[in-house]
Amino acid sequence: MNEDLTFQALHQLKANPKLSQCQLAKALGLSLGRTHYCLRALIERRLVKVEHFRTSKNKLAYAYLLTPEGLETKARITARFIQRKRAEYDALKAELEQLTAEAKSEGLLPP
Repeated sequence: MNEDLTFQALHQLKANPKLSQCQLAKALGLSLGRTHYCLRALIERRLVKVEHFRTSKNKLAYAYLLTPEGLETKARITARFIQRKRAEYDALKAELEQLTAEAKSEGLLPP
């Protein structure tokens, strides 16, 4: 399971621990099978724990809760994600500035 998928899954589950696997799959843009595999991996890595809803009429309903280790991992991954996206943004901004300058010098854009 790659770091971006781990980040997205932990982010979704922290925001709403009562997501069903189907809802999580839709939020992540994955198949239900791949989502199940990802959840199992997060549980095995002790980043997420599963609890049954005690008051639910649906006895198959679960809550996917981030463990303290899961919260720490999410924080570390979030910091790396922000750094990577900031670098991508800076590179894209520089490329746009260069292309804009070229377009202006060729008369394609107003000065």
